[in-house]
Amino acid sequence: MKINSVELTMSAVRRSQYPDEGLPEFLMVGRSNVGKSSFTNALVNRKNIARVSARPGKTQTLNFYLVNQAFYLVDVPGYGYAAVNRKMQEKFGKMIEDYLENRNVLKHVFLLVDFRMKPTEDDVLMYHFLKYYNIPVTVVAMKADKVGTSKHEKNKKQILDTLDLVVGDDFVLFSSVTKLGRDQILKQIESLAIETI
Repeated sequence: MKINSVELTMSAVRRSQYPDEGLPEFLMVGRSNVGKSSFTNALVNRKNIARVSARPGKTQTLNFYLVNQAFYLVDVPGYGYAAVNRKMQEKFGKMIEDYLENRNVLKHVFLLVDFRMKPTEDDVLMYHFLKYYNIPVTVVAMKADKVGTSKHEKNKKQILDTLDLVVGDDFVLFSSVTKLGRDQILKQIESLAIETI
């Protein structure tokens, strides 16, 4: 898939603010510092369409990126960042839960985890949360360029075992530096988006 256009069209905090064209949507979730902005930028081949912040927890809305006038990438607030107070975390949680429960144009979720380490309790909770809603998931192992190839199988097994990955869900190694995994993700989005047109 060639990316011809991408724009941040909407930042929403409630259902009434979501786009209403009925285009397919692909959600990105993960811990605050896992690299969701870098993932977005690498996917759409732009340097700063999503702002990469030195301060985790900066995203506080659902951000809708319209790609090729054909589908949306949706970025949500990261979880597991201690500096965001509990009340705010609960607000984010309700916002995401409402989106998952009511968004019938949601086609797929990309759950970003850090390839260098075992998934956190928050990662496991998020995966099980998505499975509760029967949403298909691709686990994207970020920062793969920072792990030597000799450790790839061990780290992959650790992630799959910890999350207890459901048959049918995918696992993709990704690097926003080398673009490893980018084509695989774009092919997945393209096939799912075409199915709905």
